[in-house]
Amino acid sequence: MSNSGPHDQNPLDPAHAGASASAKPSSKPPEPWLRGTLTDVPVLTRAVLHALALAEEDIQRWCSGLSDEELNATPGGIAPVAFHLRHIVRSADRLLTYADGRPLSSNQIPTMETELNECAGRESLLSEFREGIKSASARIRVFSPALFDKSRAVGKLQLPTTVGSLLIHVADHTQRHVGQAITTAKIVSAGRR
Repeated sequence: MSNSGPHDQNPLDPAHAGASASAKPSSKPPEPWLRGTLTDVPVLTRAVLHALALAEEDIQRWCSGLSDEELNATPGGIAPVAFHLRHIVRSADRLLTYADGRPLSSNQIPTMETELNECAGRESLLSEFREGIKSASARIRVFSPALFDKSRAVGKLQLPTTVGSLLIHVADHTQRHVGQAITTAKIVSAGRR
């Protein structure tokens, strides 16, 4: 049984490139950005929301069946799946706080410092992830395109950026860590066989 999916295919592979529209449709729905959804929100906002929806679906598919031990495993010393799930939603919260034009709160800084150290139970970890994605999605929806070019500052160094750049970074940062979580999940799952 192969663990490969549509994300594992190489679009530059000639066998993949030759696929035609006559191929049998997959029983799996297309990725969120190809479903024609969220047409009521601006395109940049829509892209970020689609990235978060894809993250939630991918984590459900690849990580929800892992045990507590597997979620916290560090094969070869790499960060555990649990870290990536916590980091995705907690960093989105921090990035959106900056997008709101506010400094981080006294609660956000300590949680940042413990993302890698905490051991997590499966249910609490997945619940935090789902709630974090839901919260981030709701916050992202309220940003008006008129604010996308508005200046913002990030971190202790107050590095310059914009609201739009912060929103885009929520999407690309999320997807980066989803990829790492999936890779780690595949490694720890392979250890079971």
